[in-house]
Amino acid sequence: MGILIGLVVTLGCVLGGFMAMGGHLHVLVQPWEAVVICGAAFGTFLVANPMKTVKDTGKAILEAFKQAVPKEQNYLETLGVLHSLMRELRSKSRSEVEAHIDNPEESAIFQAFPTVLKNHDLMNFICDYCRIIIIGNARSHEIEALMDEEIQTIKSDKMKAYHAMVAVGDGLPALGIVAAVLGVVKAMGALDQSPEILGGLIGAALVGTFLGIFLSYAVVGPVATKIKTVREKNNRLYIIVKQTLLAYMNGALPQVAIEFGRKTISSYERPTIDAVEQSTMNTGTAEKKAA
Repeated sequence: MGILIGLVVTLGCVLGGFMAMGGHLHVLVQPWEAVVICGAAFGTFLVANPMKTVKDTGKAILEAFKQAVPKEQNYLETLGVLHSLMRELRSKSRSEVEAHIDNPEESAIFQAFPTVLKNHDLMNFICDYCRIIIIGNARSHEIEALMDEEIQTIKSDKMKAYHAMVAVGDGLPALGIVAAVLGVVKAMGALDQSPEILGGLIGAALVGTFLGIFLSYAVVGPVATKIKTVREKNNRLYIIVKQTLLAYMNGALPQVAIEFGRKTISSYERPTIDAVEQSTMNTGTAEKKAA
């Protein structure tokens, strides 16, 4: 919604200002200039990126428009599933805990936290490191280094869509010049026409420069920044898991360990201690009933 409102404001100010100066909107309607610019941008985008990145960029744009960032419920459920697993690690046998992490889709613990169960990458991340903890001979500093490396890899993969959009945005002004040059070439072929016709052709050519710059700085660039913001916020869930499990490995009780994870959440979005305690208490009760 924020993106749509911003685009409406931007278009309204640009076009409104143009009209206020005495301009006529129909002059800006140059569909073939748009075809040249957008087609060339999309073509170079396909050339520069593998198909997996192309598809992920489409997904990232949808996430940006939907503002698909973790909400308080996502944070509470991430902390809740970690709290439940740490309690199992402390009180149950290895085989009982392995039943949860080897088949999380059938686990009562994960089923109690649907947002975590739906996020397959995060769920696998949690299960992988719980499995390492079960083995019992890994040192916390070694696990921390491994987690940092994996989180950096995940972030790098998620940012490929952002970098692809930035590259398109950087190239659009130049592609606008390409469209303008083609328009000027067309105008040069009509030098024998009247000044009114020649002026219209030159004006149409200059619209290409306008479109390239406008799309770069007012559309593609801001959307790319939004993609980066959304994906970085989603990556924060992995940091929560990392700090919580490391605190547990260093001897903290589950109730204390989840506080380490909670503190990594932005103060603007961080759930309160009471909300976390209430969530874990309700989940624990639900798990007992399910058992």
